Amino acid sequence: MRHSRLLLALALLAACSGEAGARDPILAAERPETQASAPLLVTSPAFGPGGTIPLRFSAYDKGVSPALSWSALPPGTQSLALMVEDPDAASAKPFVHWLAWNIGPGGRGLAEGAVPPGTVQGKNGRGGAAWFGPHPPGAQPHHYHFQLFALDTALALPSGADRERLLAAMKGHVLAKGDLVGLFGRPKGR
Repeated sequence: MRHSRLLLALALLAACSGEAGARDPILAAERPETQASAPLLVTSPAFGPGGTIPLRFSAYDKGVSPALSWSALPPGTQSLALMVEDPDAASAKPFVHWLAWNIGPGGRGLAEGAVPPGTVQGKNGRGGAAWFGPHPPGAQPHHYHFQLFALDTALALPSGADRERLLAAMKGHVLAKGDLVGLFGRPKGR
């Protein structure tokens, strides 16, 4: 009898943990809205794939956005969208560090701390419409995904739109995508 009550209690606990407040660590690049048939190579002169993001890009220091570059864009690319997310955060969804769209396809990258003319920025996890550098609460490094999407259109979204609105607007328009992952943990003494 005790054994069956314990099993019932465990089953109820497991069922409740899948409801409201459950963690949804699905990155934008893994969502159905961003399906693409072609890859993009996203790189940064500041850190390599799986490398440590330098302190100056974090919210513990200057908090400037790192320079990024990408491989050749597929034919028909009209604009680019960038989503930087941390799936290791304790929030209900990946923590959004940067949303930017309508990045012109003419260049091969973004300069450090710069947003090209015509680029629109969305709401980050802190509520601002700008880059918010890494600021994990502990020394355990978090994974920061710099996800770039080549789109066949410019997006009619206002500044400050959130992640879900951006994903909905991108649906059916993603030609190619790429993901650069950098690591960052809280610096000692901070």
